[in-house]
Amino acid sequence: MNHLAEIRKDIDSYWKRLSSGGKSVVQLMEICGTHTVAISRGGLRSLLPEGLRLVSGPGCPVCVTEQSYMDAAVHLSGISDVIIATYGDMVRVPGSSGSLEQARCDGANVEIVYAAHNAVELARNRPDKQVVFLAIGFETTAPATALAIRQARDEGVTNFSALTAHKLVTPAMRVLLSQTDVRIDGFLCPGHVSVITGWREYKPIAEQFDKPCVVAGFDDEQILAGISEILRQLADDAPSACSVYPAVSADGNPQAKQVIKETFDVTDARWRALGVIPSSGLVLKGEFTNFDTARRFDLPEFETVEPPGCRCGDVICGRCLPTDCPMFGGQCTPREPVGPCMVSSEGSCAAYYKYGTKR
Repeated sequence: MNHLAEIRKDIDSYWKRLSSGGKSVVQLMEICGTHTVAISRGGLRSLLPEGLRLVSGPGCPVCVTEQSYMDAAVHLSGISDVIIATYGDMVRVPGSSGSLEQARCDGANVEIVYAAHNAVELARNRPDKQVVFLAIGFETTAPATALAIRQARDEGVTNFSALTAHKLVTPAMRVLLSQTDVRIDGFLCPGHVSVITGWREYKPIAEQFDKPCVVAGFDDEQILAGISEILRQLADDAPSACSVYPAVSADGNPQAKQVIKETFDVTDARWRALGVIPSSGLVLKGEFTNFDTARRFDLPEFETVEPPGCRCGDVICGRCLPTDCPMFGGQCTPREPVGPCMVSSEGSCAAYYKYGTKR
């Protein structure tokens, strides 16, 4: 018997124990967008017992970024001496006044970069322009933004700034567990984020809410191993935080966490669908405010207006599946997306659409 078959056997065994104890439905939330894509691509839901449900959480950086942020980015792209430097997923996300893709078609300077330091290089090579880097993402990408800002400071690249919207994962998990309309029996925790934070980051959540928090990698075997461990903890009534992903240690990457601490302060942050979550975002420290785009350009306040009928917010909170949205696959497709969950390569709706996941 191969290892994957052994894991599936363990899942069935734990499920039988749970069923015999009266559990007919167990709902697990994967926080990471990469997990969501891998689960759909691998058809893993079809391998799970009936009654064991997987729902998406707020683990796609593009999807949790509020529409007002996109409106600010589109506004900046309309300034003649500004170049917007962004990761590719952000280009097609709709704002209330269009997307960066549409702005580029209208003549705006929008450049796709693959790393934060590429934006600094762009600014160095274009001293006649102000380069604005769209700094989004969780603890995974925050160290790269921090290093890019420090690089710009050390090299005297004064025409570089960052429109920051970095977010922290665990405060959102706490908010989800405090809501009464979302059932979460356990978390499949993100691998990439946990490489930085370490799996011990989830221990207070497991202890306070009695919910298993298990970090897993991204291939089929890793994901099923994570699900198996969650079910074992539920069957044993022993919820805890741990990792089945060898790349993740208990305490994560000390150097990466230190550069985040030295560059950012923790602040309240606004999330799509979840509102303002206390201590869930990162803002540049005082010594780096010269590189804060919002301050440099004195940006106005943009009101968040969700697209009518779009249920992206419900999808990333686990309230519904993408296929429950009336727009899915009709008015909203990857070619003509209405919401960010259909745009991002890590979005739940895009994954369901691409891999034909049915209701």
